[in-house]
Amino acid sequence: MTRVTARALLLAQLLAAACAPAAIASSHREAPFITRHPKTDATDFYMFRSYEPGRADYVTLIANYVPLQDAYGGPNFFQLDPDALYEIHIDNNGDAREDLTFQFRFANTNKDAQFTVGGKKVSIPLVVNGGAVADVNAAGANVRETYTVSVVRGDRRSGTRSPVTNASGGSATFDKPLDNIGNKTIPNYAAYAAKHIYDVNIPGCGKTARMFVGQRKDPFAVNLGETFDLINIKAPAVEFAANAERAARDDLDDKNVTTIALEVAASCLTAAGGSDPVIGGWTTASLRQGRLLNPTPSATASASKEGGAWTQVSRLGMPLVNEVVIGLKDKDRFNHSKPSGDAQFADYVTNPTLPALIEVLYGSAGAKAPTNFPRNDLVAAFLTGVKGLNQPATVTPSEMLRLNTSIAPVAMGAQKRLGVIDGDNAGFPNGRRPGDDVVDIALRVVMGKLCTLNLGCAPSDAPAGAIRFTDGAYLDDSAFTAAFPYLKTPLAGSPQR
Repeated sequence: MTRVTARALLLAQLLAAACAPAAIASSHREAPFITRHPKTDATDFYMFRSYEPGRADYVTLIANYVPLQDAYGGPNFFQLDPDALYEIHIDNNGDAREDLTFQFRFANTNKDAQFTVGGKKVSIPLVVNGGAVADVNAAGANVRETYTVSVVRGDRRSGTRSPVTNASGGSATFDKPLDNIGNKTIPNYAAYAAKHIYDVNIPGCGKTARMFVGQRKDPFAVNLGETFDLINIKAPAVEFAANAERAARDDLDDKNVTTIALEVAASCLTAAGGSDPVIGGWTTASLRQGRLLNPTPSATASASKEGGAWTQVSRLGMPLVNEVVIGLKDKDRFNHSKPSGDAQFADYVTNPTLPALIEVLYGSAGAKAPTNFPRNDLVAAFLTGVKGLNQPATVTPSEMLRLNTSIAPVAMGAQKRLGVIDGDNAGFPNGRRPGDDVVDIALRVVMGKLCTLNLGCAPSDAPAGAIRFTDGAYLDDSAFTAAFPYLKTPLAGSPQR
């Protein structure tokens, strides 16, 4: 790697950081308004053919929320919002509108455990009452967090709605595990969390699905701190070294996140008849339009009253879009928008600012931005899917994650972290697996990597298209597990690491 391209790499990271709060953190705190509502902040969305042995006929959907969780974040930890609506949407006919939506609602019950102190019963201040927690809704838990799930066919507001039920017993209410408070409270967290993986029946689906909602280790990897500190990292070597992609710390390595995971038969997600194997997916979170604060909350009167229509406040499909593609003035607008309205954001994709800024500062020394306008390579990656890979038979240009369910999964250990651009068509941007290093992929694609593959443009259109851009925080499938829900056990709040 030349000194010029090394400087271009650093500039790419700086400009990405300048585009939005917490940029390149996939979707952690990516827009001004959502920073005020972390419980509804979607951080990452994954959609991939299940690669657990024996599950290849299924697609796993993972929607993560509540960014930057410190494991020691008590005493209340990180419950999801009972006044919010969390959704995973599937478009299976390419019209940029949901055909299938999974809606999650949460409820938190304070059991009001009390100790007798000096002859008086007094409510305790903690989410556990002194006993170890090992089972679902354990006696030692002072708070019970439950949820319900509905599947909506058609428009998410007016379509046909049916409850998802437990395949064992038929209940429509499920328990979410407590967060990983610490080893004294929950001695074996992995075993405890595993008891919250449910086999479920989804009306209209012929095969039993699996579901898990709970805290996990944050699966994303990125060098955040030094990027934001005016790129306070060591510059890559003049000649590209094999370890350059491992040269920086993953600043999310000590963070947890809250996961909503569903494993659904691929035949349930594709259009009736299976004529088109390509599906699109995205997640949202919504709040009620109105909130009235209660100046005197009590045990029987909540701190606020929510009302009015649902209003979408978070949206996530492809990673990094709202961070490094959408302009700062439109970030809140994007979070409130639907894929069917994405024409309003087209200029951000067809005429992106990031490579143009790199050329302004370093073009005379050889760091030229791609010259093909409109950027049809980025249109394919972000708005339509790549023809012959994951583009639907008919498509309305719109931002979402797209997966060709006819492409076989690749087993853990054989996956390539750079996905399609490294010859692994089961990886990003054909869906997204936990081990796909989307930061490195996105940095290379925005500077024209797809042109070098003749996807939407020619190699001559991208003078810097062969540069191996990296943030130095390495990610591959070794950071995950080989079975549902794929994300690792969350970090414990105690003992200290």
